[in-house]
Amino acid sequence: MNAAPPKISPSKTLPSNARFAAAVLVVTGLVIMTMVYFFNPSAHSFYPVCQFHRWTGLNCPGCGATRALYALLHGDFSTALRDNVLLVVAIPAVAARSAWFALNRLRGRPNGKFFPPSLLIPLLVVMGVFGVLRNLPMFSFLSPQ
Repeated sequence: MNAAPPKISPSKTLPSNARFAAAVLVVTGLVIMTMVYFFNPSAHSFYPVCQFHRWTGLNCPGCGATRALYALLHGDFSTALRDNVLLVVAIPAVAARSAWFALNRLRGRPNGKFFPPSLLIPLLVVMGVFGVLRNLPMFSFLSPQ
């Protein structure tokens, strides 16, 4: 009779693979922010074009996000809100969740998942409603300029 394999318990410390992945994410984010800071998306054509907007002429929930990031990095909060309010709201939410997650990890407390699956449907609904509203004439203030 074959014995069941031993159960593997999760490590209390962050494995080196996770540290490497976290470092790669941080460096990639810094590189992207540096590139957006120095190269205005409105003035340079090497940035990707939204294919949804190109094919339909409508604004997706992400349209204007690069320009909003450029405006945020230059301290122009009102332009960032005009270009993509969803991004401006999402950045502090993700930063707060990241800080909470990191603090719990450092204190050795259980975290659960960074992005619980129960948030997926509400997030998709918010993005869908935002995407529809910004294409309606009465909500044109939500569309990037």
